[in-house]
Amino acid sequence: MADEAEEAEEPELTEKQKSEIAKWFLVNAPVGEIQYVAKDVRALLRDDRLYEEAAAEAFPVFNKAHLLVLEMPGMSGDIIVSSFGEIDDNNYFDPRTGQVATVNHVKQVCTKVRPAYDEELPTAYVEQFRFALDAEICKYAGETYPKGTYAVYCTRGKDVDGPGSDFELAVVISASRTRPKNFCNGNWCSIWTLEFNDDLQSIEAKGKMQVFAHYFEEGNVQLDAKNECRDSTMMQSPDDCAVSISNIIRHHEAEYMTSLEESYLHLSDTTFKDLRRKLPVTRTLFPWHSTFQFSLTRDISRELGIGK
Repeated sequence: MADEAEEAEEPELTEKQKSEIAKWFLVNAPVGEIQYVAKDVRALLRDDRLYEEAAAEAFPVFNKAHLLVLEMPGMSGDIIVSSFGEIDDNNYFDPRTGQVATVNHVKQVCTKVRPAYDEELPTAYVEQFRFALDAEICKYAGETYPKGTYAVYCTRGKDVDGPGSDFELAVVISASRTRPKNFCNGNWCSIWTLEFNDDLQSIEAKGKMQVFAHYFEEGNVQLDAKNECRDSTMMQSPDDCAVSISNIIRHHEAEYMTSLEESYLHLSDTTFKDLRRKLPVTRTLFPWHSTFQFSLTRDISRELGIGK
């Protein structure tokens, strides 16, 4: 019997397996909560070296995936930790200020900044398109995402010095709302890649929008919604291009937000019903028709007679 018991015992996980599990939990942490998850992961591992190795790999992935916004030293503004501005593992370019910030991914802070080198900046020709678009996105983001941050990068063709060649810009918008004391966190991320085609005199726009949300008051509900779209406009003067692109972004993002709001109105008839059996262990049908009248605590408890 003793031998059978020993055979039934699960083998000890290897360090590599423990590290992979730790990285998974860190990378998949809800927005604004990775530091809390990291504290628990570190306690469970009980191995500082293993934790630090896992954190060093997981935090950069998490920060870039959620377009983390950090304040740069010296009150010089905020920077988005994005692959579009990544110079190397720890240095990120901010096109609005022309600075490069050094980031500590695990602590999620900027430690220092320096002026960008000439080779890290686009030419004057490309910059006039980037700068004009930056000004229009500033207006749009200020109206739509009051607590959001944006950046407009040149991602291809930095050395283009005049008409006749193609180049590419990217618009990145990040807006977060973290309220852990109210048991909810979330953020909006949108990325627009803009291909300027000189031969066709056109601009191809590809948008990716993503919404993350986590509500955890006596429960655990997470939302991860994504949407992609395409559009195009004619290549004109820098100012006219900027207005056209801004209107495209405004239209598609407003349309996606409207679709999200409409889907929320039908959650009680679709998603919520799929989360549980029609007839629970109480043998009482759940009143789906009035779910919007309940809170997750007091109202549902009263309706179902729980805790009486």
